[in-house]
Amino acid sequence: QLQLAESGGGLVQPGGSLRLSCAASRFTLDYYTIGWFRQAPGKEREGVSCISSSGTSTNYADSVKGRFTISRDNAKNTVYLRMNSLKPEDTAVYYCAAASRCFAGTMNRDEYISWGQGTQVTVAS
Repeated sequence: QLQLAESGGGLVQPGGSLRLSCAASRFTLDYYTIGWFRQAPGKEREGVSCISSSGTSTNYADSVKGRFTISRDNAKNTVYLRMNSLKPEDTAVYYCAAASRCFAGTMNRDEYISWGQGTQVTVAS
């Protein structure tokens, strides 16, 4: 079974940047859409961004458009989420997971499998 592991989280000041990584093991990422989700304390897990297996299709939540960029390097079996202009409301545990398709619009977490353990992102001064 595909296993995913997130890394790259940490504490950053408002306006700062971080790059999260989602690395796969046991199987190649080549055939999977990969999505990033986040969950803040007391809130539902929400979709942030996804990227298709080829990398040609991407989708972003309205709250992160223009600030976050998703990309993938299939040779390294890794998907990245570059986060710029971070805001306190971006504070959450960020998860990556796999799916078969990356659609426009709201991401449905029920379509995703092989969730990683999450990485904490805290935006605070």
